Amino acid sequence: MPLSLSKPLVIFDIETTGTNIVTDRIVEISLVKLQPDHSRQLFTSRINPGIPIPAEVTRIHGITDEDVKDKPSFRELAGQIKHFIDDADLGGYNAIRFDIPILVEEFMRAGVDFDFDKRRFVDVLNIYHKMEPRNLPAAYRFYCDKKLEAAHSAEADTLATLEVLLAQVEKYHGQAYTNKYGQTTTLSLDNMNDLQDFSYHSRFVDLAGTIVYNDKGVEVFNIGKHKGKAVTDVFRDEPSYYDWMMKADFALYTKKVITSLKMRGFGDKRE
Repeated sequence: MPLSLSKPLVIFDIETTGTNIVTDRIVEISLVKLQPDHSRQLFTSRINPGIPIPAEVTRIHGITDEDVKDKPSFRELAGQIKHFIDDADLGGYNAIRFDIPILVEEFMRAGVDFDFDKRRFVDVLNIYHKMEPRNLPAAYRFYCDKKLEAAHSAEADTLATLEVLLAQVEKYHGQAYTNKYGQTTTLSLDNMNDLQDFSYHSRFVDLAGTIVYNDKGVEVFNIGKHKGKAVTDVFRDEPSYYDWMMKADFALYTKKVITSLKMRGFGDKRE
């Protein structure tokens, strides 16, 4: 069962200076665009992060400060990357929790207005964990019967992730799946709406997971002393909490989201 696309899907992978979505930076990015006719375009570039790459991180992906010292910054590449992604949906391996939030932060630091709200996201890792818990090289062996060469190269990981996703669609579409509540459904994975729904663990509002939708579709805090409470209620009852979040070390996109929610709550109050 081939994947049916109404618009392009960009699968991407990044290598970074670390795992903190607020403070770390991208050092390599690779994107492969799958068109509705299943033709592909590939974009790959190393990036000067503007900060040192820790030795322990270099040991993982093999990229050194010397390798990127003459490479463009993300700010210099932001327009080109935005144009490549255009109006496409996005996906990757652990993309919802890591790659997409970091990409959002880089765009915001570069001053590039990039709309993530109207895109669908698919995460190959989440599909894999629900069906066959493992990691990317194991997933590549399992689904594609191939050995992943040059693992932790952004381009190799990107192309492997796309192959795994297409193999997952082929393997699982039409299968019965029992969720954690004991409910059994027949999987439909040949379109982006169903892929997005299945590849999410939780529906994040801010990408970093600080704010999620509850079962009624209300934005609630997912961390801290107000966990489970509606964001607009907290800001109404404790205005200083918004001020604290804006000054604290939260992701730029999280701050954008809470500002929007605060303004929405203010508007509701005025009405």
